[in-house]
Amino acid sequence: MSDLESFREEVRDWLNANCPEEMRRPMESEADAVWGGKKGQYSEPQLLWLERMAAKGWTVPEWPTEYGGGGLSKEEAKVLRAEMRTIKARSPLQSFGIWMLGPALLKYGTHEQKLEHLPRIARGEIRWAQGYSEPNAGSDLAALMTKCEDKGDHYLINGQKIWTSYADQADWIFALVRTDFEAKKHEGISFILVDMDQPGVTTKPIKLISGKSPFCETFFDDAKAHKHNVIGELNKGWSVAKYLLTHEREMIGGMGSGAMRPAGDVAVQMLGKDESGRLADPILRTDVVRMEIDGLAFMSTMERVTDEAKAGQGMGANSSVLKYYGTELNKRRLELMVDSAGQDGLEWGADDDVAANWLRTKGNSIEGGTSEVQLNIISKRILELPSA
Repeated sequence: MSDLESFREEVRDWLNANCPEEMRRPMESEADAVWGGKKGQYSEPQLLWLERMAAKGWTVPEWPTEYGGGGLSKEEAKVLRAEMRTIKARSPLQSFGIWMLGPALLKYGTHEQKLEHLPRIARGEIRWAQGYSEPNAGSDLAALMTKCEDKGDHYLINGQKIWTSYADQADWIFALVRTDFEAKKHEGISFILVDMDQPGVTTKPIKLISGKSPFCETFFDDAKAHKHNVIGELNKGWSVAKYLLTHEREMIGGMGSGAMRPAGDVAVQMLGKDESGRLADPILRTDVVRMEIDGLAFMSTMERVTDEAKAGQGMGANSSVLKYYGTELNKRRLELMVDSAGQDGLEWGADDDVAANWLRTKGNSIEGGTSEVQLNIISKRILELPSA
């Protein structure tokens, strides 16, 4: 038996013994996700699953063990993911810290910064928000004007961020701030970590068409940040920002891989099966199968692109492909659920409303860079088409 086969058996045995039954069911809605942090309230099975996986370092299996990770090789991490899919185990932790800040810290952070922040991310102790866009700096992010002044032993931050997802539930925020107003637009920007539990930071949810408010406005009024929480070089934060964006787009694209309840399951529940055991509605059946096949192809593409990035080829513009197509798949999945539910799909009021979740997907086309921006990046940097 090879080392990898032996590892697979160990993983399989451990998962079967340690994954609670409740965590082997697809999430019905975003409310089922575990984001961690000081403000989160979760069920006993959710907390138990997080605790057990974090103790193994498997919330971030490929991170170094000294930073709270599992220290697994790329091949071992693939085995772990495959075995989790086999028993339909949920991810124990959703986290902007894992998906975005963590990779940036691993690349640009000092050893001390990694030791301070990464283990807490891996254990789900701190929930992070992202402070990038501003009311006058969206697609043109480098136009940001949030001011960060040197006050000797600390920095003082003043300004406003917008579309700071889940900021009202977050403990810390990683933000882009302007530290040199005399420099060119893309220069003079720094990447800094800010504790949100202070009088100088306030948040305000932005109500969406779905009735939910994952997006927020965040205001800094003489907010303080320690100097040792600047990541990378002062005034060189744009490099960190660009690197992080590739991981953000990959993360948003990952919604297309279908962590939520499959559309086919919902269709069968609503419409039943025919005498052959197939979904009763033939037209909807065709649409569901087509979408599921596209989803499998997308998952294979995600795995290939991720492997190439870890092999040193970088993610680059491929992150825009993943973000755009993953967004479209997620929208299709919820549209099929609405179709399956018929008039019941218009029900409004419960946390798991199909209609509300469908409306929420419209924001996928905007967050993390609009679909139009992603298509422009793909046309220029992958297809090498001429500019208009």
